[in-house]
Amino acid sequence: MAFGDSDGKVVSMTPQDTEDSSVPLPVKIVVAGGYAVGKTTFVGSISEIEPLTTEAALTTVSRGVDDEGDANLKSSTTVALDFGRVALGNELVLYLFGTPGQDRFRFMWDELTRGAIGAVVLLDTRRFEDSFGAVEYFERAKVPFVVAVNAFHGQLHHSLDDVRDGLDLAPDIPIVATDARERELTKATLLELVEFALVRANHAEAA
Repeated sequence: MAFGDSDGKVVSMTPQDTEDSSVPLPVKIVVAGGYAVGKTTFVGSISEIEPLTTEAALTTVSRGVDDEGDANLKSSTTVALDFGRVALGNELVLYLFGTPGQDRFRFMWDELTRGAIGAVVLLDTRRFEDSFGAVEYFERAKVPFVVAVNAFHGQLHHSLDDVRDGLDLAPDIPIVATDARERELTKATLLELVEFALVRANHAEAA
């Protein structure tokens, strides 16, 4: 099995690389996106451990500094990271790192992305433009990513084709509909990313 790391190098892991081939391969994944798109919920819905969160209450001081958009009912926000863990069968253990959404914490993304095999970019179609920064970041860093459109209240305000066109995504970038509250949909999103990252890494290895 081979993946590309955040520097674009191919990382290979085969049974002979470990003393016990039954030990699952640890894989780091970043969950990113704009403010209040559901990153903390996404990590919490799938994590097999009590997720670590760094939620802080929103105060009047942050009003006008953090762009709330249509999420003005939100009472807290991530100020460092969210962390969760989930096993996929007996082969992989995914370690999920959720990024803070506010622009003023963007400096943390480089460290959170280091060593990751890929990223899930969550998108809220009510605030489409909030995802531009995350997409541009992972394109520039050459980190494989999938775009997951979070269906708030079961509604998508734009079709997946419209989202692809609006974000100007490359044809091979996967885009899926999900619901950050639903474990099975979150799992399907993560599987989509793992498969895409593996394809990218195999292409890089072949080249």
